Amino acid sequence: MFLDFGVKDFIDIFLVALMLFYSYRLMKESRSMNVFIGILVFILIWLLVSVIFEMRLMGSILDKMVSVGMIGVIVLFQSEIRKFLYSLGAHQRLQPLLKFFTGKHKKEIDRNTIMPIVWACKNMSKGKVGALIVIERAIPLDDIVSTGETIDANVNQLLLENIFFKNSPLHDGAVIISKKRIRAAKCLLPIAHDMDIPKELGTRHRAGLGITKSSDALSVIVSEETGRISVALDGEFRLRLSLEDLESILINEMSA
Repeated sequence: MFLDFGVKDFIDIFLVALMLFYSYRLMKESRSMNVFIGILVFILIWLLVSVIFEMRLMGSILDKMVSVGMIGVIVLFQSEIRKFLYSLGAHQRLQPLLKFFTGKHKKEIDRNTIMPIVWACKNMSKGKVGALIVIERAIPLDDIVSTGETIDANVNQLLLENIFFKNSPLHDGAVIISKKRIRAAKCLLPIAHDMDIPKELGTRHRAGLGITKSSDALSVIVSEETGRISVALDGEFRLRLSLEDLESILINEMSA
């Protein structure tokens, strides 16, 4: 058997190991490790019954369960799978190939969109006005926009400040910015439940982080308690930012 082991078999084993590794990372990030372990145990039992012991009846039943189970896994982890496929397509090593076929090049810096956000955050930070601004990038946020109130206006400093004013009926929830437009306000976001999030960060920060775990969006958060400015990106926080830091991040990420 070992004499028949060739390069193709090595590649086969390597690809399976790679698939399991990325599945492990995906489940770990989505706090679904118990589900991942359960799936591995079920696959192991299925292989033992069907391949090693060749139990036809039990193997047939498990085969049907695997077929139905794959559909269930796809439905259960659709947001994680979508983000994984996006991150695969957006990998830096694949970008030159993508640009070659699509003809897309790096976007110009759009300061007409970036600077009103920075100036609005500056004033809201001074006044300790809580704010949550989500900037759409490659993955559409239409499902999030539909949970809020449609605005569809140019990105404007005074408009952003008025939306998050404490007595404004739209100040709760998030503002979604897409394609240089304020699409909607008072939008509901998925909440991140990570245990390592600092305790001083409240629901607004958890919501800002949550949307970056299910999409490639960027969130700008202004704390109502401290006035500090934070950014959530790729499922991670960048805390206690200066206005220069915020401007630099927006320029880098919105021009990519």
